[in-house]
Amino acid sequence: MTLPVSPADVAAAREVLAGAVLRTPTLPAPRLSAITGAHVFVKYENLQVTASFKERGALVKLASLSPEERASGVVAMSAGNHAQAVAYHAARLGIRATIVMPKHTPLVKVIATEAHGARVVLHGESVGDASEEADRIAREEGLVWVHPYDDARVIAGQGSVAAEMLEDTPGLDALLVPVGGGGLISGMAVAARAMRPDIEIVGVETTLYPSMWNALHQQNRPCEGATLAEGIAVKQAGALTREIVSALVSDVVLVDEPTFERAVNLFLTQQKTLAEGAGAAGLAELLAQPDRYRGRNVGLVVSGGNIDPRIVASIMMRELEREERIVSFRFSMMDRPGELGIISTLLGQLGANILEVEHKRHFLDVHAKGARLDVTVETRDRAHADEVHRVLLAEGMNVARVDWRTAG
Repeated sequence: MTLPVSPADVAAAREVLAGAVLRTPTLPAPRLSAITGAHVFVKYENLQVTASFKERGALVKLASLSPEERASGVVAMSAGNHAQAVAYHAARLGIRATIVMPKHTPLVKVIATEAHGARVVLHGESVGDASEEADRIAREEGLVWVHPYDDARVIAGQGSVAAEMLEDTPGLDALLVPVGGGGLISGMAVAARAMRPDIEIVGVETTLYPSMWNALHQQNRPCEGATLAEGIAVKQAGALTREIVSALVSDVVLVDEPTFERAVNLFLTQQKTLAEGAGAAGLAELLAQPDRYRGRNVGLVVSGGNIDPRIVASIMMRELEREERIVSFRFSMMDRPGELGIISTLLGQLGANILEVEHKRHFLDVHAKGARLDVTVETRDRAHADEVHRVLLAEGMNVARVDWRTAG
């Protein structure tokens, strides 16, 4: 079978990329290995100038343009990493770049793209709307399309990720790769199969956007919803990428949102590196199915690190709640002087650090002479939280744990 991209194309792309993009390290991750049971190795594409692997494919495509095409300029459609990659390398090569983004694109991404000298056009409510506008601009202004994933040269450029990983860590048994439109996994599969025909290549999608999974399984699951992994929130996989993935990829799996959150948190707390939701997809799969990879040498790609700091803060707090290192207790008590002091003193003696107190009197489910007190505390771990609850009950207090995921 002749595929749209060959190992020779990847090799040629690597010559273009040499010295122009960072050869990012692939390093062992002992802490993640201990957590998952696999021997984990991480490729840090978040260290690129624009913090994403997208620079590779974008540069290979731009470098392939004729002098006439370079003079005309390029247009790309993206709400994030591809936009910055095209803008950055177009500026380096002296090519005029226009980037079309949906109107709701975060301002920080718009500013970052403009900072590289690109003209940014905000259009439509969705990536699909932006794509149609980019197509119109390309026709009217004679610009060259730089597609984010469904382009042979872009795919070849992304294949350099796997080539570097297998050169640096030749003993890998499996590669776990984020999948959106399929450009990264397609290129990596072409390169990896040429170097290690027996390696397992697993694509990872969020359950909210199973576009490649649908294509491979001839299903029509909906692709919609707010996801942490917006970098792979693609409703339609590429035509070229579907062909390559179908031929070369071992499996495409779906992982839920809480597991993506846990993966982002683990990269930050255990590896001290910032991974966006899509960039943590491989680790999310490893967390979701540890038995599948136990004892094996597994390569993960942190494909990008462009994530809103506010989202990171939220994820860390949510993970502390999931681990019950932040817990809430609801007290029903008499509304009289000193009651709050008794509770706070006892919590302090138990080593629970009070973070928040909410005192409520004016509720119909509270006795006329009573009060309801919600206290959020920081504990060492789940066992410590259980101990605090036991002692409070033993002291005769009317107290219950609050699960804010279900509580009103």
